[in-house]
Amino acid sequence: MTDESRRQRIEDGMAYVPEDRQARGLVMSYDLTENGLLGSQRDPQFADAGRIRWDDAEAHAEEIVAEYDVRPADAGAEARSLSGGNQQKFIVGREFAREPEAVVASHPTRGVDVGSVEFIHDRLLDLREQGAAVLLVSSKLDEVRSLSDRLGVMHDGELIDVVDPAEVTEEQLGLLMAGERPPDVPRATVRAGGDV
Repeated sequence: MTDESRRQRIEDGMAYVPEDRQARGLVMSYDLTENGLLGSQRDPQFADAGRIRWDDAEAHAEEIVAEYDVRPADAGAEARSLSGGNQQKFIVGREFAREPEAVVASHPTRGVDVGSVEFIHDRLLDLREQGAAVLLVSSKLDEVRSLSDRLGVMHDGELIDVVDPAEVTEEQLGLLMAGERPPDVPRATVRAGGDV
């Protein structure tokens, strides 16, 4: 999928929560209805003969706002008027609403309140249980250890090892993150179905 366009990746069943929500996740001057369409503006659910059905687009944005507790609860609000955490919740809601087969989630809970963190984690696990592959990128060790079936550790842009998050110690993780590969690190196994 590396050489495919964003539109083709979405059509192939991929969702993406970007690390930089304002530069890559939203058009800040657009309202939530318009932002809710990003990547789906040609989808028959929202468009007919090249024309967007704005009532359907607004209903879609309202569903995301309600399900993910985005505040203010107004599909007509501009993205720039929302706090960073509410911008993040809207992006996560939009991407997960696609019911993807593969998800790349880069720091999906950055800046959101504690209750929303748990909700987003539950949704990631739901997607996994539905068979979606989830690639979670996070600097929060607690987050990756609690959610992951396999944990890949990178150092200097290189994948150092793939380990079992339930078995690896914090000391072993620290050494891996520093670029060292201790011999006694428990390796992860691949399981059937989706993985996080």
